[in-house]
Amino acid sequence: MQNERGMRCLLVTGVLMAALASGCDVWVVRPAPYTVPTPLPTRTPSIYTPTPIILAPPVTGTAGPATLTPVGPAMTGTPLFSSPTPSIIITATRPPVQVRTQVLGCNTSVDISHAMGEVTNAYITVANTGAGDLTQVCATLRGLDEGRPHPDKTKCVSVLLAGYQVTLKLTVDTTFKEDTPIQVDVSSEGALLQRVGQPSCTDIGLFPPNVDDLGVVKPIP
Repeated sequence: MQNERGMRCLLVTGVLMAALASGCDVWVVRPAPYTVPTPLPTRTPSIYTPTPIILAPPVTGTAGPATLTPVGPAMTGTPLFSSPTPSIIITATRPPVQVRTQVLGCNTSVDISHAMGEVTNAYITVANTGAGDLTQVCATLRGLDEGRPHPDKTKCVSVLLAGYQVTLKLTVDTTFKEDTPIQVDVSSEGALLQRVGQPSCTDIGLFPPNVDDLGVVKPIP
């Protein structure tokens, strides 16, 4: 038995050596070819950004009909044409203006400083006898035979209070040695208040007022 086994081993060994020497395949049963396993697909890695994830709050309540909110300007129901509303206009009533103008007298002289010959000087008093104050009160002297305009033919005071008066000296250029009818216009803010005149102005008739009183607003005596 041992000799038979030994012979078999030598026979198999001889066959293998012959096959290897001849380059033949010695496999009786060929093994299956080895295939490289296909790798399993991997998941895309999550990308984390600094932006926080905002979760919508859960909806509560019962869903109702949708309402539309207008986006443009709200339209009002005001009609294009409305009936006129009566308005009350209150007009402030101004107290009546009462002015008393008095010609105290006249005299004549020669005005060399203004290169004029004979001039006529009139002394007048303007009194505010009304209840309201007057502003920009002016008195203007005019002569019938007046020549060149004299700088002192018009005198003004800014305010003449009620119950006050002012005495002014007015001068016009007149004809030499001729009787001169005069006229005095008194106005306030350009509106004529009173006009007085004298048929002749050759003599003062009264003593002229004090020079210190000219142009000074004083209470009516």
